[in-house]
Amino acid sequence: MSTFMSNTKAIIKRELSGYFGSPVAYVFIVIFLLLSGFFTFSVSHFYEQGQADLRAFFQWLPWIFLFLIPAVAMRLWADERRTGTIELILTLPATLTELVIGKFVAAWIFLSIALFLTFPLVITVAYLGNPDPGGIICGYVGSFLMAGAYLSVGSMTSAMTRNQVISFIISVVICFFLVLAGWPPVTQILSGWAPLWLVSGISSFSFMSHFNALQRGVLDLRDLVYYLSVIFFMLFATGVTLQNRKSA
Repeated sequence: MSTFMSNTKAIIKRELSGYFGSPVAYVFIVIFLLLSGFFTFSVSHFYEQGQADLRAFFQWLPWIFLFLIPAVAMRLWADERRTGTIELILTLPATLTELVIGKFVAAWIFLSIALFLTFPLVITVAYLGNPDPGGIICGYVGSFLMAGAYLSVGSMTSAMTRNQVISFIISVVICFFLVLAGWPPVTQILSGWAPLWLVSGISSFSFMSHFNALQRGVLDLRDLVYYLSVIFFMLFATGVTLQNRKSA
């Protein structure tokens, strides 16, 4: 266990230094914060609503994540394959599991930092009124888990190809369907002709359904298990994909 932790920490440290050693990380954070502020205050007409909460911010977050997180995830493995360094990485004194988890956790930490930097939104609504702290905390917990789920999908698609653009497109398509499956307008259309059990079954596989419950302040164990299951499955698929390439 100690070897696993030390190797994983070394990989996380290496990946994080790679993120912040280039201007790409800072550009991503700035774009994320600008988009979050624009959609929260301008598009959603925050001040005109006269209600001090972060529902507008959380409402747009799945759609902002839809394009920005695949852009972060596409380089996880595709870049290593393109430059040919993946063969070197796979020969390091670390297991494939440690490599997959290390690179994923480093990217997740980076996304968490970007998410944390939205704290001025919390300060703003706290200054303007008395928001429900439970709803805000649960919303951020859901955002953190949803970011991990998006990232795990991107990790899998990045391991599938050496082309970052292809990885980005495939990841966006998969995540788009996972969002749409539980988006209220889509579920309303489905309920018009499909039986309720089918609509509920499709909706249960959606990022949106589980995130909506969390942003309302309902911390349900089923939602946590869902996101953790998606992350585990996608990382397992990433490992299988890389193992097949290693054996080829």
